[in-house]
Parts: sequence; C-alpha cells; structure tokens
Amino acid sequence: MTRIAVLGTGANGGSIGADLTRAGLDVTFIEQWPEHVAAMREHGLRVEMPDASEETPVRAHHLCEVATLRTRFDVVFLLVKAYDTRWACELIKPLVAGDGVVVGVQNGMTLETIADVVGADRAVGAVIEVASNMFTPGVIHRDTPRSQSWFAVGGLTPDSQARATQAAALLRNSGTVEVSDDILSSKWMKLVANCTELVTSAVLNLTVHEAAAIPGVREIMVEAGNEAVRTGISLGHTMRPVLGLTAADFADPEKIAATLLDTVHDKFVTPGQQTTVLQDWIKGRRSEVHQINGHIVAQQARLGGRAPVNERVVEIAARIEEGELEPEPAVADLLLSATVG
Repeated sequence: MTRIAVLGTGANGGSIGADLTRAGLDVTFIEQWPEHVAAMREHGLRVEMPDASEETPVRAHHLCEVATLRTRFDVVFLLVKAYDTRWACELIKPLVAGDGVVVGVQNGMTLETIADVVGADRAVGAVIEVASNMFTPGVIHRDTPRSQSWFAVGGLTPDSQARATQAAALLRNSGTVEVSDDILSSKWMKLVANCTELVTSAVLNLTVHEAAAIPGVREIMVEAGNEAVRTGISLGHTMRPVLGLTAADFADPEKIAATLLDTVHDKFVTPGQQTTVLQDWIKGRRSEVHQINGHIVAQQARLGGRAPVNERVVEIAARIEEGELEPEPAVADLLLSATVG
C-alpha cells in the first residue's frame, strides 16, 4: 500500500488527509500545533461541510516526533505556509522513499524550492482551490465539499510528471484534479487569483464578497491581478486555464484577473468565508503576503519594472503585521490611493 504523509494538517491539509484516510489509504498526519495533535489523537478529526459532518480517526504526530519515525513515505503532501516550505522539506526529506515524491499543495511559487531540496524528479507542484478554516483544535470547517474542490498537479521533469499522475489519483479522493503539462504556469495563474483577492480583502477585515462591494475596491483588486498577469507573461509563463475554466476564458490577458475573481467569488467561496490571510491575522500569525503580492513586486523589480498596486498592498499588509495599522474597512482609502495602470 502507498504510504502517505500529510505535512501540515490545518484546515486544508487536515481535510485532504481525512479524505485520504476515509478512502482506506495509509495516511500519517504531521502537524505543528500541539493542541490540534492532542485533539486529533483523542477524538479524531471532525470536518464540517455544508452537506455533511464527518469524524475520522487519524494517526497524528507532532513535528518534534518526526525524528522518531521509521516509515519511509511514498508520497508526502506538503500543506505548510509558503514561507515554511524549505525547512519543512528538509525536515521530511530523510523520510521520503527513494522513489517517493513531495507534492506542494500550496499557494505561492514553491515548486522550485521543493525541487531544490528533494530533487526535481521528486518534486510535484499543485494548485489548490479549497475554502476552509480552522480555529478549534480537531475541528475543520470546509466550505467547499469534495464536489466543489479543485486541484491541478504537475512536475518539472518527465519523472516528476509521472509521479504527478500518481498524486492526482490520490487527490481525486478530495476533489476534481487535472494534470498540467506546465505546472509553473498553472501555479502562476493561481497566484494571479491570490493577488487579486487574498490580501486586498484581508486588509479591510472583510470577506472577498464584502470587499469587492466597496466602490473602487474591485477595480484595485483586479488591477493587482492584472499586474500579476503582465509579470507572468514577461517571465515567459503561458496563460493556462485553471479552476475548471477554458482557454477561451483566458483569451484576453487583461480580462484574466477579473474572470478569476468572478470564478472564485461565484463557485468556490461562500459569502462569509474569510481568506487565509485574514484567518492568519485573526490568529496573530504573519501572512503569505510576501509570497503572493510581494512576489510580483520582487519579480517586477528583477525585470526592471514596477507593480504599483501590489506595492501598495504589500506596504499596507506590512504595516498591519508590524502593529502600525489595524485591518478595517477604513483602510480602503489607503488601498484606493494606489496608482492604477
């Protein structure tokens, strides 16, 4: 039987791990929140969805126990924050089987970091569209059930592309999965969606639906995504359709960000769903802003250009994380002062 580890079993990782476990697979949970590990060991993991509530007994370990494990894993699904990618890969690398694979089911452009640690032939990237949250140990609220969850996977080499097919078969226990023949471009398209909605709504302490309803904010959100599209094109990425969309939906580069915003808004996010960035701030954690909007700013600087809307988003987020600002609707004035175009 395929031996699977899920490294990072928060809202998304936990719900995917529960799906794999319920499918009868051999799954080990590895998690850094001690209270969450304790709750899963005592009561199992409860995943509450719009149409069902499932309680699943799981095998959970804390990070500090990884050095005691003797199992070699055939597939490791990595669901830590993008900024934790490198150390998490180094942590699990000794436990990856010789022909095993590490699958980064994450936001951000993390695949090349994974490949740098475990090797390009053993690194698979994934795009994930699952809306969920977790504030209570052992309890996940998943707003997109399996029928609405979407993934794309792919590798950088022929060997890792073959392993991506294996990962896709496993992830189909948790949602619809496509295998991409250009996973870096597919992940960039998800980065576009993330630049559009995650931080731009979180700085206002609002959901995506609420933020987009404020006059002028939707235009800023779309322009943040447009800057990401233009940056991706300059870097050589193709405009790969994601989230179940088609090539026709991506025919006009200047409409891609708006299309992605509307798709996520209408198909994947419920009206009350808080973005992962807002959830991080509510929990007192730093967010992935530097791996999302900040990545666009950094790549534009490398190209000799600028991304002024993303620059403003990063600046506001940094002030919030430093305690200088509070996320609130009044921050819209700062957001709207960004230079567009």
